[in-house]
Amino acid sequence: MKKYVIIVAGGKGLRMGSELPKQFLPIGGKPVLMRTLEAFRKYEATLQIILVLPKEQQDFWKQLCEEYHFDVGHLIADGGETRFHSVKNGLALVRESGLVGVHDGVRPFVSVDVIRNCYDLAETRKAVIPVIDVVETVRHLTGNSSETVSRNDYKLVQTPQVFDTELLKRAYTQEFTPFFTDDASVVEAMGVPVYLAEGNRENIKITTPFDLKIGSALL
Repeated sequence: MKKYVIIVAGGKGLRMGSELPKQFLPIGGKPVLMRTLEAFRKYEATLQIILVLPKEQQDFWKQLCEEYHFDVGHLIADGGETRFHSVKNGLALVRESGLVGVHDGVRPFVSVDVIRNCYDLAETRKAVIPVIDVVETVRHLTGNSSETVSRNDYKLVQTPQVFDTELLKRAYTQEFTPFFTDDASVVEAMGVPVYLAEGNRENIKITTPFDLKIGSALL
């Protein structure tokens, strides 16, 4: 079965307080984005990697690949106005039926076991996302007040989110709405159920200087 992953990396580093986009920042001596691609290459050598980058960042990425002698093969698609449009551009390079994952470029610590489990489950479930438990107390805002809710009723969502290729392509023919915050929300809008798989807590999204410190500690 043909397998793809679309790695979306369109960040501008605003929350990081850096002029350099967060996906290019070094962590442990190597750009975050390179570590992300390496995680998927470790999963499967034949996996087709599609990297979605804004046009204005593509030349810089190519320079980085030369500088670091980075040889993980991948295709490049143009980033879009929103994450939704970026994924849609990446899907245009998915030529064959099979499975396609979508992953955040700034999640370099996803485990190979989580990647494998999501793809394996998607062979039969068609739509699978990794999640982890909420460990802190959660409050629901109710107008001018708030109330405690059971954290057992909630999960934190991660990536890669893995789908049957034809299913995800069909989902992305829908008109964009601000409600589409991830791929699962796009698929669910068609009435298709999404199944949960266990994620790994180390699979953090690196968006702030604090996250960089955590990432360095994890390495």
